[in-house]
Amino acid sequence: MVTSMTGYGRKTVELGEARLSLEVRSVNHRFLDISTKMPRTFLFLEDKMKKVIQQSIHRGKIDIFLSIEGEGLGKRELKLDWDLADQYFSRLKELKSHYALTGDVTVDMVTKLDDVFLVQEQEHNEKQWEQHVLSTLEAAVLKLMEMRQREGDALKRDMLNRLSNIQQIVEGIGERREGVIEAYRDRIKQRIKEYIQEELHVEDSRILQEVALLAEKGDITEEITRLFSHIEQFVDTLEKPNAIGRRLDFIVQEMHREVNTIGSKSNDAKISEWVVLLKSEIEKIKEQVQNVE
Repeated sequence: MVTSMTGYGRKTVELGEARLSLEVRSVNHRFLDISTKMPRTFLFLEDKMKKVIQQSIHRGKIDIFLSIEGEGLGKRELKLDWDLADQYFSRLKELKSHYALTGDVTVDMVTKLDDVFLVQEQEHNEKQWEQHVLSTLEAAVLKLMEMRQREGDALKRDMLNRLSNIQQIVEGIGERREGVIEAYRDRIKQRIKEYIQEELHVEDSRILQEVALLAEKGDITEEITRLFSHIEQFVDTLEKPNAIGRRLDFIVQEMHREVNTIGSKSNDAKISEWVVLLKSEIEKIKEQVQNVE
């Protein structure tokens, strides 16, 4: 199964006066790398949130964004420190008496006194919020996976089309191989005739020996066989579950190596032209494989 490492999922739920939103984004990465961004009061859930991701995703750079809007997270309450206020007033009276000051203590003065008014957040039910956050995250991950799967299906179709092109080209190279050997034989015969200026018979051992040496040196049978094997392995791997990106990347590297060998062995212009096409197709497959989980 081909799954892309690129995707996005979002889920928002209404919880009384609060709105909980969770976004999950994923991009390419060699391994599984998870990062979270959330209010500090929810940091106790970070490990559990990562485990939710690990249940569905094996590779990719995953970013989780949690936000809370409204008053449901922790209502704030204004508290008055009466004891501290009494001390302020008592000391103000002493100060007024000591220096024979005039005037009254006003509300405006009171609001400027340090720590008389305190803003406190009510504690929230961690267990209840844990259930809400994790279930919302699971819903967001589900949407993320749906997108990754759609992207993966598109990648699979593209790679299969390119593999089909590669197979046709390799088949053409295989069919042309025998003709290339015959061309070697004719060229060697012609060159010898030009040098010694006399008619030779095809059975001449010298010609046959040269043809055999060149044919062995330029034999690409093994490379063609391995290319067909790699194509088959690639197609089989596309149907395997879980993360297959690394294995596909290895197979593509092996395909590229075999094509390079064919290019270095062959002196045939047509085969050289096909080698360029093969390299182009393989390079495009390699780019797509970088997106596969």
